[in-house]
Amino acid sequence: MNIGLFNFATDYSMPVPDLAREAEARGFESFWIPEHTHIPASRRTPWPGGGDLPREYAHTFDPFTALGAAAAVTSTIRLGTGIVLIIERDTITAAKAAASVDHLSGGRFLFGLGGGWNREEAEHHGTEWDTRFKRLAEQMQAMKAIWTEVKAEFHGEYVDFEPILSWPKPVQQPHPPLLLGGETIHTLRRIVAHGDGWLPRARDPEQVLQGIPTLRRLAEEAGRDPDSIGVYLLGLPTAPDRGAGIYRAGRELKKKGG
Repeated sequence: MNIGLFNFATDYSMPVPDLAREAEARGFESFWIPEHTHIPASRRTPWPGGGDLPREYAHTFDPFTALGAAAAVTSTIRLGTGIVLIIERDTITAAKAAASVDHLSGGRFLFGLGGGWNREEAEHHGTEWDTRFKRLAEQMQAMKAIWTEVKAEFHGEYVDFEPILSWPKPVQQPHPPLLLGGETIHTLRRIVAHGDGWLPRARDPEQVLQGIPTLRRLAEEAGRDPDSIGVYLLGLPTAPDRGAGIYRAGRELKKKGG
């Protein structure tokens, strides 16, 4: 079991280069940064964590820029997004940003992505909430085409472009691992169909433990090797019982090679 450091990198927190350097020196396997482009002032969508939304959600740095800064001062620690709200981004520019971080870091990028929880935030970017996961699936497919093909093109309902040339290509082959956030059965099916790993939140570690055998079963049914799909538990042990749950989930992942 590997342990990484998750950090809400903000304009008032410890500088990203300093924290990334110290995380690597202390033996952390990976360094993760989340994304929110903004928080709608209306605050109509409730925070899934309950209560008031923490201040840092409106102060986060762009994750690709922040991880680029981390890459410049480190050499071994893996650099992950936890998560990029891909449905709020243009697909071609997102593919470019991810490939750039992977290239600049020497192949250390972990691409965590998902649909998010804030309806108004997504809608401010022109994304229809009810079709966000269909868009997400097309974006995953389209980015893989951009990374792996000389002349990439994609024609879907939500992502559509004629042949393009786009470099740099990622260092990791065939591309950086796509780690999908979320905890539903639909998430697990999307991972098997289009992804390389599962990046669930640790809000309910027991839910993750129940999801692992389901994910492996779905992979086998689809003809994929279950061991080829990694599981990365994303969260903070803010309470003793939650910390114990994360520990149990980690031990289970270790048994299964996740």
